[in-house]
Amino acid sequence: MDAERWQRLSPLLDALIELDAAERTARLVELREEDVELADELEKLLSLEDEHQDFLSEPLVTPPPSAKPDTMIGPYKLERMLGEGGMGQVWLARRADGLYQRRVALKLLRPGLADPNLRQRFNRERQILARLGHPHIASLLDAGISVDNQPYLALEYVEGEAITDWCRGRDLDTEERVRLFLQVCEAVSHAHANLIVHRDLKPSNILVTPLDEVRLLDFGIAKLLDSPEPGRDSTRTEVRAFTLHYAAPEQIRGEPVTTMTDVYSLGVVLYELLAETKPYRLSRQSDAAWEEAILLTDPQKPSLNLQREADSDPSRKQALRRRTREIAGDLDNIVLKALSKRPEQRYASVEAFALDLERYLEGKPVLARPQSLAYRSHKFMHRHRWVLATAALILSVLTSALGLVTWQAEQAKKEANRAQALQNFVTGLFEQTGGTSTGPLDVRELLRAGEQRANRELAAQPLTRAELFGVLAKLRLSLGDYQDAERLLKLQATLIEPLEDAPDSLRLTSASDLGRAQRQLGQAQACVAQMAPLEVYARRLQGQLPVHAATFYSELGRCRSEAGKPKLARTLFQRSLEIRRNTLDDIAGVVENLGDLAALDRDDNKLPEALRGYRNALAQLQASVGDRHPLAIELLRNLCALERRAGHLAIAERDCYDALSLALELRGEDHPDAVDARRQFAAILVDEGRLDEAEAAFTQTRARLAARLGERHAKVARDDNSLGIIAFERGDTDAALKLLDRALATLRKTPQDEYYQNILFNKAMVLHDAGRDQAALTLLREVERLRIARVGKEHGLIGDTARLIGEALAGLGQTAEARTRLEQAVRLTHEQYDSTHPNAYRATLSLALFDLRRIEDDAKKAAKATAGRTAPEANAETAGEEATSEAGSTSSLDAERNAVLARLEPLAALPQGDPELRKIAWIASATIAATHCRSPTIEREGEPETLLPTKALATLDALESKIREAMPQGGSVRRQFERLRAECL
Repeated sequence: MDAERWQRLSPLLDALIELDAAERTARLVELREEDVELADELEKLLSLEDEHQDFLSEPLVTPPPSAKPDTMIGPYKLERMLGEGGMGQVWLARRADGLYQRRVALKLLRPGLADPNLRQRFNRERQILARLGHPHIASLLDAGISVDNQPYLALEYVEGEAITDWCRGRDLDTEERVRLFLQVCEAVSHAHANLIVHRDLKPSNILVTPLDEVRLLDFGIAKLLDSPEPGRDSTRTEVRAFTLHYAAPEQIRGEPVTTMTDVYSLGVVLYELLAETKPYRLSRQSDAAWEEAILLTDPQKPSLNLQREADSDPSRKQALRRRTREIAGDLDNIVLKALSKRPEQRYASVEAFALDLERYLEGKPVLARPQSLAYRSHKFMHRHRWVLATAALILSVLTSALGLVTWQAEQAKKEANRAQALQNFVTGLFEQTGGTSTGPLDVRELLRAGEQRANRELAAQPLTRAELFGVLAKLRLSLGDYQDAERLLKLQATLIEPLEDAPDSLRLTSASDLGRAQRQLGQAQACVAQMAPLEVYARRLQGQLPVHAATFYSELGRCRSEAGKPKLARTLFQRSLEIRRNTLDDIAGVVENLGDLAALDRDDNKLPEALRGYRNALAQLQASVGDRHPLAIELLRNLCALERRAGHLAIAERDCYDALSLALELRGEDHPDAVDARRQFAAILVDEGRLDEAEAAFTQTRARLAARLGERHAKVARDDNSLGIIAFERGDTDAALKLLDRALATLRKTPQDEYYQNILFNKAMVLHDAGRDQAALTLLREVERLRIARVGKEHGLIGDTARLIGEALAGLGQTAEARTRLEQAVRLTHEQYDSTHPNAYRATLSLALFDLRRIEDDAKKAAKATAGRTAPEANAETAGEEATSEAGSTSSLDAERNAVLARLEPLAALPQGDPELRKIAWIASATIAATHCRSPTIEREGEPETLLPTKALATLDALESKIREAMPQGGSVRRQFERLRAECL
């Protein structure tokens, strides 16, 4: 038996085996009427099964125990089964590990299932759900593998009814059914925008909650348009994974699916919602008959089928007849267009399908029927019937109205032509770029081809071309191709500007998307310049287009923030948040704006508030849509950066690792989210002394960023800064200064920028370490001036700047001013930072080291003065007095030295878990030991330590071993330690 024949037999045999004897016999009779030979083969196979019922009665490999109530799967306790299918089971479960309380729908592979194709489908569903985040799509909350190797997906548990049952049970009218269906279109459109085709849309996968909200379920057989598929000539033995009654003709023929496959299935669902029956009336109910009908039979109009329902149900006759009249005409044509046999004759997209339904609801002409003048006139007069009733008395008004009808006819004709052009364009594009099952679809190749064809074939249709450029630009943005996106969006804006008939929604979306591209390219001022004039326009349309207005406000707010206008940005974010929270109930949008507000606190150096804001946003995201949402990447990255600034490197490393893992899973290696997360992770590697790993990571991310954004971009400058710090840690001063200068040259036009000031500070630090204190001091005074202008005089950053100024002044011998500055550093860092912040400890350490050097300088001066005096010049009495004075002076210096060492003891005892605190502890410990080595007469706890030099050397040896083990690739802390140890030799 060949593979093709087995593909036909296998699903039928599986179904027959599940039936009892009587049902099996009846089904075989039906099959024999359709195909005698097929029925005979099935009967033979069934007889073999009956003869060998004990074959493999025990599994060759013991499967995991079957799921049952109270079983723990990962952190979830099973409560009851919700459903079961060929691939597995879905259980109602509750999280039971104490982390948080939530009921979930837990999807499990059938116990013992070893089919690699089904496991692949299961994993693919996880990947797909991780890419989606929409209020009308049941979200993925968690995924994993239990201790007994059971894969699971934890999904949002939706308490609801199938959409058809919901509508029939509440006897919804036509408009209510259409509006509910539009929620489904929104969800499917979101999937398509993420290059995902569902492929199994049906009422049981579309639930309606008690709040009248749709949830789309089950992406188990969904297809990623940008993922490879098996070759066309490969042997396929898996059961066709779709529901026949809702399958498109191309699915039955085994042809490649596109987004228009989902358009067909949505058409079947809408047909069933309106007519309360399926599109085809069959004389016999069999798979073969259904396939034949879907492939060859034109469906009847929904209104005709509903009329039959009305005639057969006297109790609902009046209501059904009213709905029949509402459906007849426009809705009939809309549904039948979606159900066209050929994909290119359907709506070009789910958005186009939904737009026609919205036009129906608004009483406007729809695009799914012949565009006759009589039809247009009828629609116009129906919409304006009261005005026309009055105006009919006045001939001039009537004439004007008829003229308007003619104009509307022309507009409708243009819209119809535009929709058809888009439809033909999309179909042809897939054919041209090889969107088949013979190999992976190259998304960027598709976008390039799309742009070329648009310029060639849509030159005479500017609005159509503008809409298409917007779609291509959105995909470019999602891929991180910001320069290409900006170019397309500028072309789109040029096309839209002179068009009076361009939709308001298109104008707002175009401005928002262009702003996003410009912001990502570091062009915040350009973004503000093109968006700000449209703010009044957005306010006027806010009630009509709340989604578009909220998006516009958010993007303009981000550009305002990056352009140095945080107060204006906060107003915009709060306005968007109010719309998304109160009007749209858009959880993802709310979380996005909470993150925006936290970013303003971060930029205002309000670290505790910013950390709370980001943690709150992440918690809300996880509670509502799970932690596999793309928004979680940005939130985790921001938390990583803030925890690093707060000196909590262990927490920062965890957040960065989670962000990078999620970015690689959801976005891919080359996406900006992954590049930025990798860069942040590499910065922590520098903090931890893992210089080779860090340098490799920064070199890689710099190359990717420069290729995408250009050499003179701010993000590239940040990587130059990081590579400069690595060179500094290695002790290569010249390389460090060269890299830092390159970064400063890129950012020199924006000295008010935080990163410019930080890089200038880093250059001063390198110069100070190299002993070039005058050059360092010049830069530090400029850093201080810029930072005061940005954050004010009484800020922790000013304290840290004062610390390095004090160290440079000390190096130049200006001790009085140096101590004043170091005292300022201690005061500001302790007042403005958390008491455990590394900058506070650094300031304390710097002041202690300064005081210790002063005491030792005084001791050297005293010793030199003593050695310079000659004994004969003093009589016995005077000599005795001087000896007493010198002893007192030495005792006083020893007391001062002991007091400073006491200030260093708490620093030496800092916890070793945080790399930054560990470095401070090492230098404090080394300083104490080196001081004991140089000054063996110091008393500790009132007892002279004659063995202090020996013990000090042992302490330094142990410290050296520890530091070399932790920092095998060198580092500035090792150089500082080696200088201290050299003083003891």
